[in-house]
Amino acid sequence: MNTRRDLFEATVRASADYLVDLWPHELASLTIDVLPMPDQPEQVEGVARWRVVPSRMRVVLFRIPIERMSRLHRDDDWHRRLMVESCVFRAVGELIGKDPWELAPDRFRHG
Repeated sequence: MNTRRDLFEATVRASADYLVDLWPHELASLTIDVLPMPDQPEQVEGVARWRVVPSRMRVVLFRIPIERMSRLHRDDDWHRRLMVESCVFRAVGELIGKDPWELAPDRFRHG
């Protein structure tokens, strides 16, 4: 992996694979695409970080808004990966009507 884009896409794939392993029936036909920017109408405020299409079991993540508009308390590869993973979890949760923490409750437990 040479670029941030490569790291972003690898993180999306790994996060999606992890969630599909945990929720095989609910996410059997999940597709996740990565686009640089949303095609957003002028009247919509803000910039979308993702879009879900439930009828197609599809999530579209927008790489540039996620990378540039996310506020990280430390700007390093690990924190950027966590931000991308968080967006995948939130988007997939929105897609199937579950809280992101419900998708993998043991993922961030320590001890």
